[in-house]
Amino acid sequence: MSITAARRNASASSAAEAASPATDSTADRAAPPSSPAAPRPGALDWRIRFVILCLIWGLSFLFIKVGTDGYAPLNVSLGRMVFGSAVLVAVLAVKRQRLPRAGRTWAHLLVAAFFLNALPFTLFAYAETTITSTLAGICNATSPLWGMALSLVALSEDRPTRRRFAGLGLGFIGVLTVLGAWQGFSGQDPAGTAMALVAAVSYAVGWIYVRRTLTGTGDSNLSLAGAQLLVGTAQLAVATPLFSHFPRSFPLVPLLAIAALGALGTGVAFLMQYGLVAEVGPTTAMLVTYFTPVIATAAGVTLLGERLTWNTPVGAVIVLAGAALTQSRRRPAGTGPQHAAEQAEEAEKAEKTEPAGR
Repeated sequence: MSITAARRNASASSAAEAASPATDSTADRAAPPSSPAAPRPGALDWRIRFVILCLIWGLSFLFIKVGTDGYAPLNVSLGRMVFGSAVLVAVLAVKRQRLPRAGRTWAHLLVAAFFLNALPFTLFAYAETTITSTLAGICNATSPLWGMALSLVALSEDRPTRRRFAGLGLGFIGVLTVLGAWQGFSGQDPAGTAMALVAAVSYAVGWIYVRRTLTGTGDSNLSLAGAQLLVGTAQLAVATPLFSHFPRSFPLVPLLAIAALGALGTGVAFLMQYGLVAEVGPTTAMLVTYFTPVIATAAGVTLLGERLTWNTPVGAVIVLAGAALTQSRRRPAGTGPQHAAEQAEEAEKAEKTEPAGR
């Protein structure tokens, strides 16, 4: 999925969500901003789609692990982008939406695609050659922590609070717990773990960059996401021959895992997230982030036979609790239009997470 697009969804629908969950202001202008978006006739209930989205993003780390069993990490990330781009381009064609036209927008997308797709996708693929998919999924869950820390420096309107600082500290205690810091990080590959954490930082950098440069371009979220994936695919298409080798064989199971990773985790998942944001609002939709490491852990242990010690689930719970605190906002008191405007302003400042690397 395109994390840029999920983040843009959150920003675009924030004003409408001030009074109640509403449609995305860019994609569905027909619905009144004060009422929730009506589900399409025959569409699955949003709760079912929410569960499916959690499963897709949680299983993404399993797909990466299986994919790297048969292909080089750069080939995995390139294949992921190719399949994900194909899904979004097909949807763009069906909906008759065009890609952005402004050269300035494409220049910003070049940076966004690097930090939100090409770099983290590749780092996670390399990381999972030496660490478990469970640990990779938990490292991914630290993205909101890095985002909060960086936003305090990069976003002047993102005011720190005691609660958010407490969440930041709690989250990093959780990271140390997962890694078994009191044992000297024994049993964990330092390089692989570092790459997974840098990938999470890369997402945070990309989110902040998008907030500062790609809001209010006039292009739809779907158009921006499709363009971003195409740019990321081009970046990896250039880098892969330079730093990796072309596959000499094409093992079927790893290839299917890469196809599922791209088509489902990077393509279909974005579309589902897009619909959830429009129907129930970004606050509810972002809760997917907190289920992703749970699914990743369950899949790694049950399907891949990965070893699980007590500190991994305990640390993961602490990480998620800290991440939740960093995203919490105190609701302003009062009612009426002024209250709605204040809520809209707070929602617009809030950072919503997608899994991204998902």
